[in-house]
Amino acid sequence: MIEIRQFGWSDYDAVVAVWAAAGREVVPRAELAAKLTRDPELFLVAETDADVAGVVMGTYDGRRGWILRLAVRPEHRRRGIAGQLVGELERRFRLLDCPRVNLLVMPDNEAGLRFWQALGYLPMPDVLCTKPM
Repeated sequence: MIEIRQFGWSDYDAVVAVWAAAGREVVPRAELAAKLTRDPELFLVAETDADVAGVVMGTYDGRRGWILRLAVRPEHRRRGIAGQLVGELERRFRLLDCPRVNLLVMPDNEAGLRFWQALGYLPMPDVLCTKPM
């Protein structure tokens, strides 16, 4: 049985392990603490048998929702965990009256693109610009 619930600080080490196992960059505690002051209800973990199997971080700026850091431990993949995490995050976005949700997928991540398209997300020809601060 999978339980999707809000992240708590006691989950941090397990979430770091999920990110590491999935090859994702770890969000440092200080950066995560700043994010959690804004919309903590949009940072979710998937727990199975007291083990954090997956995680997704969302954020909402009042205009757009963003899905960030979706990751599932390799040994828990292909069980619908990612879809359940996204589904619960989308439900929470709707409760906030969020009109649109965005996310970023690397263009060479064909499996990722197929996953998101199966959930109804459409690729957009936007150009990503970024500037470290």
